[in-house]
Amino acid sequence: MTLFSKFKQISTTQLQKQLSMKPTIVDVREENEFRDGHIPSAKNWPLSQITHGINEPDYPQPWYLICRSGRRSEMAANILSDAGHKVIAVKGGMNAWQGQVTTGK
Repeated sequence: MTLFSKFKQISTTQLQKQLSMKPTIVDVREENEFRDGHIPSAKNWPLSQITHGINEPDYPQPWYLICRSGRRSEMAANILSDAGHKVIAVKGGMNAWQGQVTTGK
């Protein structure tokens, strides 16, 4: 966590080490990006829906937020932490992810 950050950030390597604990991974990319390739256990809740409060899920927290590069996950983390959710942003996003990827929904 940085000095002024409201949420924790971790690397994709750190997230990969936690997969055996079955963390709640929320991919905040748009549906078409998610379908093109995502972490197998990830749930999709696009940033465009988060910013409008649409379809808020009832997933166990904390939520590990991931996107393509890390920018949208940080934006989502700011919004969701302000709303009282426990979130962790994944730095580097899917561009840095070295683990398994699946396609489709």
